[in-house]
Amino acid sequence: MYQYFIKRVLDILLSVIILPLFLIIMVPVSVLIKLEDRGPIFYNAPRLGKNMKEFKMYKFRSMKVDAPDIRNEDGSTFNSNNDPRVTKIGKILRKTSIDELPQILNVLKGDMSFIGPRPSPLGNKDHYPKEYFKKFNVLPGITGYNQATLRNKSTMEQRIQNDLFYVENVSFIFDIKIIFKTAISVITSKNINRNNSTCMSESSKRESHI
Repeated sequence: MYQYFIKRVLDILLSVIILPLFLIIMVPVSVLIKLEDRGPIFYNAPRLGKNMKEFKMYKFRSMKVDAPDIRNEDGSTFNSNNDPRVTKIGKILRKTSIDELPQILNVLKGDMSFIGPRPSPLGNKDHYPKEYFKKFNVLPGITGYNQATLRNKSTMEQRIQNDLFYVENVSFIFDIKIIFKTAISVITSKNINRNNSTCMSESSKRESHI
């Protein structure tokens, strides 16, 4: 009952409550993004959601226009304290997770939930073990168990384990715990990046804002 009805009702109610705050924040953030490099304000990332349905996930753009997609050897997204692809305002947006705020619109549309496994990039499914496809049984989330505990520090293996643990243990209490852990992680600026250097191996030329 919770996963298939109550959770969705709570998502809608919370989105409506937060939407005015998002609109207030959007104005100065949009101006700062535009002033830095004149590029687009939003990045519409193609993602796989529930039942592997493709959708566009909204984010404030935190990378330079046409930044290459860089991956770690395990297929996870490269991120670093000194990543040259990230704009100056983008570093602030990522540190505070403000870049994720536009996903409230995805929640209202029904593409996402507030809590769930993070949406998957279209090109990553070839790296997934068979059991990981269970993550597509639930809506992806703005935050989730993996983000609450490891944020961007996780390896692909850790992300798989954490996402599967969430899917197999979805509950109201668990979601509340994840919200509090996420807030603490953001406030303390923990696990923002996995890599501490700018040593990167480029795997493709498409833009990455995961």
